[in-house]
Amino acid sequence: MRPLQRPPTRRWAFLSPIGADKLRRLLVGLVVVASAAALRADTISQTTAVGKIQVLQRDAIVVKQNSEGLIYKHFDLKERRVVTVTLAEMSLPYHVQTSSDSERQSIVGLWKKFGFVAAVTDLAGATTKVYDAYLDFYPPGGRGSLLESLPPRTSFPLLMGGGAADDVDFERVLRVELNNHHLKLTLREGSAKEGEFLTPTNQPVEVRFLGITDRYDPSSKEVFDFALPLQKIRKIEFEH
Repeated sequence: MRPLQRPPTRRWAFLSPIGADKLRRLLVGLVVVASAAALRADTISQTTAVGKIQVLQRDAIVVKQNSEGLIYKHFDLKERRVVTVTLAEMSLPYHVQTSSDSERQSIVGLWKKFGFVAAVTDLAGATTKVYDAYLDFYPPGGRGSLLESLPPRTSFPLLMGGGAADDVDFERVLRVELNNHHLKLTLREGSAKEGEFLTPTNQPVEVRFLGITDRYDPSSKEVFDFALPLQKIRKIEFEH
């Protein structure tokens, strides 16, 4: 009789880089949900027309509530950053189960584990560790308003030589060296890309790198406490 053989060990090699990344994000999402649920952060619910309580958002931090509605922030897994949500007051009232200060601080600590983390060095040589990092667009100098709405992003749109363009996700980047709007990206796989930041508008705009630092106040109405224009940054090094 032939001895029983163990079935071959399954490996992750069959997954394409994109497939593996999607699986990793799904697993991260499950961890976020499971871990945050135990922390009992603010929970937002609403009474339905039939008198039942419907939970709209868990693991949030409510920053404002009045007769007009409420504003809360939470970690958006798809965008990999902290976002703000505004709910207008309706005929059916909202209910908020508020967490303690320590629970809110714990939730922020959890948010910081799952966004992009980077060490940002400015032109003066000072380095700041930034969590839940992303890019956003402002009117030049922060004055006035933009003529069109530009969504925040976690990627570097790049215009390279010969007119070629690419949109490089933070996930792929190890290091960015900046000279005004000229970027040199060193990628995780070892290659590099270089070119000008391709601003997604023809209107005047200021691109800023934003995120949360260790000094972030959970009760803040903002979803960041670090914001620096790209032209004032010398280097960005991502942690993975």
